[in-house]
Amino acid sequence: MSARRKVALLGSAPPDVLRRLAPEFDLVDGPAVSALGAAERASIIHGLTSAMGGVDRGMVADLPNLAVIASIGAGLEKFDRPWLAAQGIELRPTPDVMTEDTAEFAVGLLFALLRNIVSNDRFVRRGDWAKGRAPLGLRLSGRKIGIVGLGRIGSRIAAKLAALGCEVTYTGRSSKNVAWRFEPSLAELARSADGLVLSCAGGEGTRGLIGAQILDLLGPQGFVVNVSRGSVIDEAALLDALERGSIAGAALDVFETEPVPNPRFLGLSNCILQPHAAVYTEENRRDLVAALKHLLGA
Repeated sequence: MSARRKVALLGSAPPDVLRRLAPEFDLVDGPAVSALGAAERASIIHGLTSAMGGVDRGMVADLPNLAVIASIGAGLEKFDRPWLAAQGIELRPTPDVMTEDTAEFAVGLLFALLRNIVSNDRFVRRGDWAKGRAPLGLRLSGRKIGIVGLGRIGSRIAAKLAALGCEVTYTGRSSKNVAWRFEPSLAELARSADGLVLSCAGGEGTRGLIGAQILDLLGPQGFVVNVSRGSVIDEAALLDALERGSIAGAALDVFETEPVPNPRFLGLSNCILQPHAAVYTEENRRDLVAALKHLLGA
């Protein structure tokens, strides 16, 4: 039986994914790499990390023949791509296997917000049903939804919402050849939409994109869903808006500080909080592990 191929763990990765890869690869972390001899380090050509984990430059420096880094996820903001390219290293993310689950989750969060699904669960558990009717929700069909970022994920969100009868408009760097209307101004999109779904890339280019001005334009009946990155929203402005009721609600799968969000979120009844779990499905893990095995040369 041949020895398993060594793969360097260059950053954090989900433990369940690592367990599924372990039978076929010898996954070596920083201390294990340091303990290897020069010849063994030189034999490692594949690395593994995640979009949230980035890469440990010190480890890269210890691996003179590293050629490929497989990254779990679609995000690229944690990587210095020009630096990696200068080292002759190819970065291979896994955006395709994240698309469907994230888009589906975004739609689920919209349903949860508008139809009071989470708050109605608490309503029943508290025994309030015996005291009266639950509050009315809102119909998703017919709503004007603005998509911020029409990449792979945003396009699937738009298609799903359009199929549900929503009026979809999007904004981004440029218009695309799609059925939905392009609005070049984020401010105008917020002004005209019932709600915004954030599916744009993270990084400095979108940091604080959704701030106090955009939230004010969205208005007291508006809502925000974020399946992008926590950095895309100015969280202080969002918290102020939610606490004042100057927007109706938010559903967040991502935060500026993970896994411990700002504690002000915890007391808000008009905010649904999720643990960065948009792709937590068995199907995603199956497809992701298959993709990683291919990228790592199995």
